[in-house]
Amino acid sequence: MPEPKSRSSWLKRWALEAPKRWLGKRSTIGQDVAGGADGLSYLRHLVRGNRIRRSDAFDEVTPEAPPVLIIHGFLGTRGSMYMLERRLVQDGFVCVSFNLGTFNVRDIRRSAFLIHRKIERILAQTPSQRIDIIGHSMGGLIGLYYVKKLGGHTRVRKLIMMGTPIRGTWAALAGVVTLGLWSTSSWQLLPRSRFLDELSQGPMPPGVEMHTIAAARDWVVPLPTTRLSGVNAMTVPLGHSSLVVSEEVYRRVVNT
Repeated sequence: MPEPKSRSSWLKRWALEAPKRWLGKRSTIGQDVAGGADGLSYLRHLVRGNRIRRSDAFDEVTPEAPPVLIIHGFLGTRGSMYMLERRLVQDGFVCVSFNLGTFNVRDIRRSAFLIHRKIERILAQTPSQRIDIIGHSMGGLIGLYYVKKLGGHTRVRKLIMMGTPIRGTWAALAGVVTLGLWSTSSWQLLPRSRFLDELSQGPMPPGVEMHTIAAARDWVVPLPTTRLSGVNAMTVPLGHSSLVVSEEVYRRVVNT
């Protein structure tokens, strides 16, 4: 006779299936906003939270194949990057991610400084003196701030920013209204914020290969807000969450 399922396992299953129930398979508007099937996949993995096992095995790292750090975005978790991280690992990359708070709503500068400290610890364990960074949405701003303002240009070989609001996004108003003073980054993500003005000051440091990947159907970070002068830019006909779920985007990432 099978054992009864625990309440905790039932709650976990309910949370994983909730996005599909709420939006529905045929909800055209819901799919447009959330990214369709990719959006549902993103939300299911989001609820995995930050308790994702992190690899500390750096034996396969070489100067030619440095470790890859992935940084999730605003209201994201390490779980939200699960599909991207899994594909990287399956293809032989040494991939790491970090807990940036429950839903990554803290000051972007503070998160960038945390990344700075973590990267120093990682590189101290590897023969490589550089690391590649893939940042989704606000995660790209964290990586860019680290490169431009915290000396990260000496540690980063390649920075890929996916759906990153380099010029800000009015979608951040939702965070301002709901989280207010609890979320410094909500204010920093608004167009013409003091943070974005600071980040835009000064030239791009040399020695870092930079790319942006934008989604043409992105309702969260519209295409024009992802532009950064002097950076290699790609556009895909997808939505915001698809950038870290889509196989097509993944292939573009690893081939940059």
